[in-house]
Amino acid sequence: MKNPSLIIAKKELRMFFDSLVAYILLLAFLGFSGFFTWFYDHDVFFVKQANLQSFFTIAYWTLFFFIPALTMRSLAEETKTGTIELLLTKPITNWQVLWGKFLACFMLILIALLCTLPYVITIYFLGKIDLGVVVCGYLGLLFMSAAYISIGMFASSLTSNQVVAFLVSLFTGIFFQYLFGAVGSGLQGNGGEILNYLSMQNHVDGISRGVIDSRDVIYFGSIILLGMIIAEVSLAKRNVSE
Repeated sequence: MKNPSLIIAKKELRMFFDSLVAYILLLAFLGFSGFFTWFYDHDVFFVKQANLQSFFTIAYWTLFFFIPALTMRSLAEETKTGTIELLLTKPITNWQVLWGKFLACFMLILIALLCTLPYVITIYFLGKIDLGVVVCGYLGLLFMSAAYISIGMFASSLTSNQVVAFLVSLFTGIFFQYLFGAVGSGLQGNGGEILNYLSMQNHVDGISRGVIDSRDVIYFGSIILLGMIIAEVSLAKRNVSE
């Protein structure tokens, strides 16, 4: 028997490509990352070093803004059109629906990152490159993407308005991206340590340096699980109200 989550993921991924969302994301992501990696200001040729730090930096920020746009329709659109109620009447659980949609978004991000592998090959032939750091850089992007996808799923489960879902997801991400780290760096003691730990940038930077710490894995796993739990609770409340 096929896994319902995988069936939903396959269906969602096909819908991304049928609606041109996937093509727009891929072209925009490759366009931004390629331009800033190879042609703009502190590009690879400017720094004269065989590394992809400029790519990882621009990819990080591009995904930070793209993922809320990608996830905003995952549940909000189905709530608006009423298809979510039809979906939830089928013999599948809320978790299977959520993980199916999560996997579809994650696979699209994975496809986008796989399309950048020619960057690695090019840098490899231009000079000596630390492949371990490159692998960790990609892992950092994948961990970050998974965390923000779960935040986007949570935001999309709260409303039927895609714009509201986008803004909730984006501003929640800003807390993890900016505010926790900014406030935490100015505080002493346990409060500062807690806020610094909540800063997603700190964890991505740690992994990108080539060090995979168990605290980073626990952090991203916790964010992903928390976002999905809140989304599941939101769907469960909708079922009860009906």
